[in-house]
Amino acid sequence: MNPKQRVEALVRVAAELRDRASELQFAPEIPWVYNPLEYAWAAHEQYIRMYSGQPCRVFMLGMNPGPWGMAQTGVPFGEVQAAKDWLGISAAIGKPKLEHPKRRIDGLLCPRSEVSGRRLWGLFAKKFKSPQSFFLNHYVANYCPLVFMEESARNLTPDKLPASIRTPLLHVCDAHLASVLELLNPEWVIGVGGFAEQCATRVLARLENLRNTRVGKILHPSPASPAANKDWAGTVTRQLNDLGIW
Repeated sequence: MNPKQRVEALVRVAAELRDRASELQFAPEIPWVYNPLEYAWAAHEQYIRMYSGQPCRVFMLGMNPGPWGMAQTGVPFGEVQAAKDWLGISAAIGKPKLEHPKRRIDGLLCPRSEVSGRRLWGLFAKKFKSPQSFFLNHYVANYCPLVFMEESARNLTPDKLPASIRTPLLHVCDAHLASVLELLNPEWVIGVGGFAEQCATRVLARLENLRNTRVGKILHPSPASPAANKDWAGTVTRQLNDLGIW
């Protein structure tokens, strides 16, 4: 498969994920659900087309969009300044069908900065001279495309969802992750946090043609983790060095 074919295939499976995720039902248990692959599709597609042409050596997998990151920009760990200034994302971003008054979507004009995305992309920008040099051997994606919120606007991660709605969600996300991994054929899948590592391990166990792909984990950059607030970049650099990736 040549780079153009790979990009087109990744755009196609992302659109399938967008549509299948939109068909899932979460109410009344989860009152607020955003799908950035709908209202920020143009930015997400731009990210794929700019950076997914080559098979990647290291596939980095996050959990799901943060309210001030991918929810705003359509880019995994999409801290606004990183998405605009380092990744060069410029596509127009719309609004979700139902918008929580405490979680407005301002797109690339959002004044808030997502700490997780700032830490992740900041580390890559420091180590690599350009996005092109980073994406020559790396790719970053999220396992789940949806943002979940309680009525108070408190963020809910997929692992905290009731089993009755989590199970069909995992089925959709597993199928998409399997398709992406088969297209990119990475040497490593690195879970950004334990949940992503578990998802990668589960999906890879079903893929006979990717038996040689290895799974690792790095510390999640969320400020909710005390360990992440103590030299996260240094810790993750050591973790990737110990795995022999960097």
